[in-house]
Amino acid sequence: MNVLVTGGCGYIGSVLVPLLRRDDRVKRVVVFDDLSSGSPRNLVGSLGPGVTFRRGDVREYGDVESAVREVDAIVHLAAITGAASTHDRREETFATNLDGTRNVLRAAGKFGVESIVLASSCNVYGRAMSTEIDEAVEPEPINPYAESKFESEHLLESHVAKHDTQGTALRLSTVYGYAPGIRFNLVVNAFVFRALTGRSLTVYGDGSNWRPFVHARDAARAYRTALLEPEQWSKSVYNVGANEGNYRIEETAQIVREEVGPVEITYLEDEHPGPSYHVDFDRLAETGFEPEETLRAGVRELAASLTGENEREETDPAGGTDR
Repeated sequence: MNVLVTGGCGYIGSVLVPLLRRDDRVKRVVVFDDLSSGSPRNLVGSLGPGVTFRRGDVREYGDVESAVREVDAIVHLAAITGAASTHDRREETFATNLDGTRNVLRAAGKFGVESIVLASSCNVYGRAMSTEIDEAVEPEPINPYAESKFESEHLLESHVAKHDTQGTALRLSTVYGYAPGIRFNLVVNAFVFRALTGRSLTVYGDGSNWRPFVHARDAARAYRTALLEPEQWSKSVYNVGANEGNYRIEETAQIVREEVGPVEITYLEDEHPGPSYHVDFDRLAETGFEPEETLRAGVRELAASLTGENEREETDPAGGTDR
């Protein structure tokens, strides 16, 4: 199978591309990215035979069509992210996230692509009152990022019906954890960075809002599995995460304080409270997929990666002091 990964130089792409390259079911990986936020350095160690790079913009149909030629399957990750910041970038967000998806699907239809996995987000649920939000709950997006993702899901569903092909959207939990293309505008990663640099953890509001979390490695594994085993992922949309991975933001701050070290937690009044959603992942379990990482372990690993502890342990596995 030849696989196209749009946004392949980004956070999740930096983990997914090497996973696909090592998979015997994949012949070639085409990485498509405009490098506006991702970087080729995120793929260090993953390039070489079997990986092709195409620089292009998903907003430009010609760029997309050129990348889609001769691929059998697509993971569409390319998007403007950072949900809160998209309030000030509404037009750009829709042009990239929605029109970009439209271009990818148009090219996929033209060339008979067999399978498409779309990156969506649990952010589409907005501020939900229920604490058991499954895929049957009607989303109520509260920012342009979530709106564009929800509308993109509809585009994919229509494409699948029209072309009688495989396609599913993965509504990811909030991603965290070390990866070559790590982002620090995500709450766990931001908290760990602040704690390591001696700054307080800023919680907006009272911290009671819920958020499910998924490690970048588990997210990449989910995309790979959904793409390469589509018969097990027959629904149009799946929440991706673990039932035990739902935490209140105040709990998340406490975990970072406990695992990284003493740090103050500051609460600030928030005139525009962010999303809150406690998500159910039972449908995901039906596919046989199960996340492997836990939040506490991921926080410890990220802290160790940022401080160099992981590198020192690899250099001196006995635990002695380097001289």
